[in-house]
Amino acid sequence: MSLADDDHTGSRIRQQRKLARLTQRQLADRLPYSYSLLNQVECGARPATDGFVAAVASALRVDATVLTGTASVTEIQQGRLAALVRPIREVLDLFDLEPATERQGRPLPELIASADGVCQAVRATHLRKAALVLPGLITDLTRAAQTTPTTATWQALASTYRTAHDIALKVGYRDLATVALDRMGWAAQRASDPCLGAIRQYKRALGHKKTEHDLGRRLVRAGHELLTDESSREALAVAGQLHLGASAVAARAGDRAAVAAHIAAARDIADRIGGEAGEVHWLSFGHINISLHEMGASVAMKQFDEALKQARNLKLPPSTPTSRRARFLVDRAVVEMEAGHTDAALRHLVEARHAAPEQTRYHPGTREAVNGLLHTSRRAPDTLNLMAAWIGL
Repeated sequence: MSLADDDHTGSRIRQQRKLARLTQRQLADRLPYSYSLLNQVECGARPATDGFVAAVASALRVDATVLTGTASVTEIQQGRLAALVRPIREVLDLFDLEPATERQGRPLPELIASADGVCQAVRATHLRKAALVLPGLITDLTRAAQTTPTTATWQALASTYRTAHDIALKVGYRDLATVALDRMGWAAQRASDPCLGAIRQYKRALGHKKTEHDLGRRLVRAGHELLTDESSREALAVAGQLHLGASAVAARAGDRAAVAAHIAAARDIADRIGGEAGEVHWLSFGHINISLHEMGASVAMKQFDEALKQARNLKLPPSTPTSRRARFLVDRAVVEMEAGHTDAALRHLVEARHAAPEQTRYHPGTREAVNGLLHTSRRAPDTLNLMAAWIGL
């Protein structure tokens, strides 16, 4: 069951009605409109007039904008996110200027350790913790790069820009994520680090929509070209991750042959490395990550039966980063929902929320799964109601 074309006022009325635990007949009894009209609006056969929307909103005790179209989070949630990312946006905008205020410079080893620390915090899905530390860290590293421009300084600064990208993307600020990647490229170029430059191209490729398949493919190719003369374990791991990025780009375009080719290439590199390479740039490259991407590709191509088999065969080791584990659980929930296993889908959503609440709340797959469960449930269970309210439905 695909819900890609099921985002209209009628579908949102149906969602809110189910959250209110009302049947169509019960809601129609509260309206100055017929049951037949309500049924046709919910299924998308008739448009909802302004008067109809106002009457339904009053009956359900919700704001009319909830029915006509809302953001993925509530206004309160959006305000908190905006306040969280505003300092990050400011330091990204002032990248080429000297800091306006004097700060006591920290030793470079401490700054490098902090850059690794915020990257690790994001992998552990402590997004708010990382976001609060990041602006000051970028400011300190910018000052260090201006006063003592070493390769290590520029590498650490590029790493913090990458972390800014990851945070912005996970909480839905795609425009800010794009700016952060530009800054990462700027710093990686000054570090003369081809691996960091290739990782930036990988991130850029994943940021493009399925209609931009050719552009995503070109970005992955550009990343591989940066590694042409590199043969280290680090470069191999990055090259393998680029193949995983290429598989995701191909999956969005429905190119099954390309997906299979890139997954096979990534597995070949993992065999050459000799196991997992989780320590390389926090990429977690290895056979587990390859299997996760293979399943993700099946989900993107809507091959849900295949994705369900892959999900059930996946056994994530305890060392799997929390961010990857939570992403798997959300994907698993979508797959179970599409297969009609509503209890299992809801269970995996709850597990994802417990594992990584900040990431799960804003992940588009969470919203897709909750919408699907509301669509198929005659009466939404309390757990689903709570999940829907939590993500802002």
